Amino acid sequence: MAQSPSYGEIKLFIDAEWIGAEGRVTEDVINPATGEAIAALPHATAEDLDRAVAAAERAFKTWRTTPAYDRAKILRKAADLLRERVEQLAPRLTMDQGKVIAEARQEFLIAADIFDWTADEGRRAYGRVVPSRIPGVRWLVVKEPVGPVAGFTPWNFPGIIPARKISAALASGCTMVIKPSEETPSTVLEIARALDDAGLPKGVLNVVHGRPSDVSEHLIAADGIRKITFTGSIAVGQHLAGLAAKHGVKRTTMELGGHAPVLIFEDADIDAAIRTMVQAKYRNSGQVCISPTRFVVHESVHDRFVDGFARAAAEIRIGDGLDELSQMGPLANGRRVATMERMVADAVERGAELRTGGERTLNRGYFYRPTVLANVPEDAIIMNEEPFGPVAVTARFSSFEEAIEQANRLPYGLASYAFTSSSRTAAAVSEALEAGMVGVNNAAISMTETPFGGVKQSGYGSEGGVEGMEAYLTTKMISQS
Repeated sequence: MAQSPSYGEIKLFIDAEWIGAEGRVTEDVINPATGEAIAALPHATAEDLDRAVAAAERAFKTWRTTPAYDRAKILRKAADLLRERVEQLAPRLTMDQGKVIAEARQEFLIAADIFDWTADEGRRAYGRVVPSRIPGVRWLVVKEPVGPVAGFTPWNFPGIIPARKISAALASGCTMVIKPSEETPSTVLEIARALDDAGLPKGVLNVVHGRPSDVSEHLIAADGIRKITFTGSIAVGQHLAGLAAKHGVKRTTMELGGHAPVLIFEDADIDAAIRTMVQAKYRNSGQVCISPTRFVVHESVHDRFVDGFARAAAEIRIGDGLDELSQMGPLANGRRVATMERMVADAVERGAELRTGGERTLNRGYFYRPTVLANVPEDAIIMNEEPFGPVAVTARFSSFEEAIEQANRLPYGLASYAFTSSSRTAAAVSEALEAGMVGVNNAAISMTETPFGGVKQSGYGSEGGVEGMEAYLTTKMISQS
């Protein structure tokens, strides 16, 4: 298959060597706006995976002893290169993921910001001196890198999510073998290229592709891998956590998605809530693990909220993400469209009101209209399973206790939101919501400086902030006399 001249060739990156598809199984990378193949993705062989692990093991011996000051200079240089290259790189992200070009540019800039911040934070992996109760004995607590890391990232944010993992691992003194989604491989390769051009030593970062189960099982079983970091579905996360426990009780960080509730109280600024939540809901076509989905609205303002939200959703301009005028692109693949159709049909059949959307659009690709379903019964599939698409659903509540019960009833706990003008209600809801991140009167819950992670079946551990650095460090206590 001929390569698209605007997309380029996809390769493996192992021990600072760029390796093409020759002699390897390949699969097509699909542009979700057209449904057409744009590149051939080479699958790493077992030998490729073994070589990547060996490179990460060898490089760890020297990278861990490289001063944090010097590691930081490389990461900051890579960040500068990503900023310089954003206009040439963003279209590739849009072509394989689908998000609009403005969001693609922003993703590269955020990834660069993550590298900058983490580079400096790696210089502050402080230990401490504990006052000793024994004369002549000094007690020290020091932080050390855990070792080579296997990272697995999804297709919805192919720049930001890998940037969190790669930057924190490298800044902490770890090395990494990372497998990005086979559907969106180009962005991780450009991050690796920026690091390589910035002077990253051979073997510190390795990028492999392939069938997810084959690659993950091979890497997790490898003796050289000491930590696993995964972002994706609950089912896959449970499987990988089991493999990590089986093969040496390896440390894991799991970010496994959610089903974010939004509580709209009777005293909320409804217009502000609509503006904020429409933007958050339909960003990246709703394919965001912290995307607001279940809108639990006080009965006195429910209809007003739904009317305004549906009008705003219907005005969103849909199109190819490469078109600067598009406000929402396609879903990432045909599976997502089929899921939207199944969930919406089920909700309507159970009595939900379809207020806008609810259908495919355009004549090619994986486009689905922004959708609003009102008064959705609790037993509808979409009220219990994360849609991961451009569908918002509403239900009513009459009391604070009822709202909290609806918000917390599912076994997920990644993000939650609430809108109220009462400081007392804001404090109470912040405490009552079972989630790793809570946004009150705003959606700014995922920033470079802040921890990102969930509770219950949404996973454990954090990425981002100083908490994200801790995941790649072990604690050693030294008693010295």
